[in-house]
Amino acid sequence: MGEPSATEPDPEGPDDSAPQGAGEDVIVTRALTKRYRGGQLAVDGLDLTVPAGSVFGFLGPNGSGKTTTIRMLMGLIEPTSGSARVLGGPMPRASRTVLPHVGALIEGPALYGFLSGRDNLVRYDAADPTADPCTRPTRVAAALDRVGLAAAAGKKAKAYSLGMKQRLGLAAALLQPRRLLVLDEPTNGLDPQGMREIRSLVRELASDGTTVFLSSHLLDEIEQVCTHVAVMAQGRLITQGPVGELAAGARGRLVVTTPDPAEAARVLKEQGVGDVVLEEDRVTAEPPDRELADINAALVKAEVRVRGFALERASLEDAFVALTGEGFDVAG
Repeated sequence: MGEPSATEPDPEGPDDSAPQGAGEDVIVTRALTKRYRGGQLAVDGLDLTVPAGSVFGFLGPNGSGKTTTIRMLMGLIEPTSGSARVLGGPMPRASRTVLPHVGALIEGPALYGFLSGRDNLVRYDAADPTADPCTRPTRVAAALDRVGLAAAAGKKAKAYSLGMKQRLGLAAALLQPRRLLVLDEPTNGLDPQGMREIRSLVRELASDGTTVFLSSHLLDEIEQVCTHVAVMAQGRLITQGPVGELAAGARGRLVVTTPDPAEAARVLKEQGVGDVVLEEDRVTAEPPDRELADINAALVKAEVRVRGFALERASLEDAFVALTGEGFDVAG
């Protein structure tokens, strides 16, 4: 028996819906579910909304259902139940209408190792029935330049590093103007400078009007580049919304900068402050439910030399821990 694929009829439009106009949500899922043979529930009732023009971070540790969701959105696999609409078209039924407007880099690029980077892109472009062969050389050169591979364009892909292969895959997604760019772990294998360049490119694409859907396990990456975020854990959506609102919903940390961290930690604990952590010349803790001025006064009275006393804004990692009650698996 094959795996179940009883996709629900989509009530919002016909199978051949044309891509929608600008200003609307570019991805909408309702109760999207994928259960594999043997009962494994990879994605469980996902309701996702990606606004047009956003850089949308799809965040979650290994096994949270991110890649399975992306494969359903791109029409590569069918959901067990529920619905997914991309650019207004029901997926996977509207794949032929929708996908020409979508660039994607999923689970690393598939490359011909014996061909150069440039020739790989020529092959990719030639396989696109909407691509104009007359402008192909110009577009290939522009895509290579945009991802920083112009100097290595003639080098065989089998000699590329992992980071260079990621760049080439991204170049393939940028051969034509796209309304939606879907990137699965786009900075995988890149050094810090390469990561900064890709983040800059994502911002540039967004400013040009492209909606970017970026899957990552790197909280810092999501926080730096994304306008919106959805958090997945064990196949379920934990939360979604603007990055700033998500971080604002979590409590920050009380930070005391002092050359007397051990004494400061002792005083904070005596004052009933929780989760006290020593970090060289500073101490961090949970914000207390009492006047911060009283805590500061207690430190001064104990002759702790306080050089800084402030509430630090909550990070996306703080929000994730608050939402899930667990740390983040950075191996995901």
